[in-house]
Amino acid sequence: MFCDALTAQQCGVPRRLRAAILCLALSASTSAGWASSLNYCQGDREPTAAVQDRLMQVASIVKTELEGSGQRMALVARSGLALQRLKQRYSHAGIALKQSANAPWSVRQLYYACDAQRPRIFDQGMAGFVLGAHDPAEGYISIVLLPEEAADALEHAALDDRSALQLLGGNYSANAYAFSQTYQNCNQWLVELLALAWGTEKLADASRAQTQRWLREAGYEPSVLHLGWRALIWLADWLPWLHTDDHPQDDLAAAQLQVSMPQSIEAFVHARLPEATRIELCYTEQQVVLHHGWEPMPDGCQSSPGDEVLELATR
Repeated sequence: MFCDALTAQQCGVPRRLRAAILCLALSASTSAGWASSLNYCQGDREPTAAVQDRLMQVASIVKTELEGSGQRMALVARSGLALQRLKQRYSHAGIALKQSANAPWSVRQLYYACDAQRPRIFDQGMAGFVLGAHDPAEGYISIVLLPEEAADALEHAALDDRSALQLLGGNYSANAYAFSQTYQNCNQWLVELLALAWGTEKLADASRAQTQRWLREAGYEPSVLHLGWRALIWLADWLPWLHTDDHPQDDLAAAQLQVSMPQSIEAFVHARLPEATRIELCYTEQQVVLHHGWEPMPDGCQSSPGDEVLELATR
């Protein structure tokens, strides 16, 4: 797969071939948000040494939490693109695996390869995963720990290359409709892998259509993104990683999209596995706040009673 690195240059991968971790390019409907989305595959500035150092500390704290959990895997999600207007704190999710061949607690995920314009499966070290948040000043990481039986089944499916690739779609769309096989985004691959791991034995060699059918029957509900501006749907037709032809016409007429997002995946897991636990972590330029429980942290990375606050070293 790919090496655990902070930059494409350090990884030995040319900048133009960077594995662009892109879950939803539908940024907030501001010119700045859309400018960022439009230029995503043209590369971005490398973070400064100070930012890299700070986020390396954040990644280390995440790995410490994972190691201390006693688990071998966890669902992880990070904030990233500016999705606050769409009421989505998290944009990208994957599976952190202690037994990853890449490095302990690397994140197996789907990514969009800009040059090839197609999805790939990517094992990324935790430092790179955290750096993908694209906001060095404030960011959020979510960790969901599963009960043993569900965790074992998902770990087995995630570590098995055949299973991971079995559900990889041929065409990428950041805003892929959750119940269509035309396109796929990173979160959609993850939730389909959950179906493969937790469905009946008949799903061992399942197609994407079968996993989506199981998800419907199991009560999975994708996130409904209320765009509020139909021009955003029109703009999607101009970008190679956004599409609308897979979405129901009623949704398009209502300027809304049903898309698999970390929030909908976590809601499904919580409803199906009430024993699952969640840790949310946020960081600023000075500190990290650790929060246990399913109730989301308040915006602004503010601590609440019972939260743990860790100061970040400044070098």
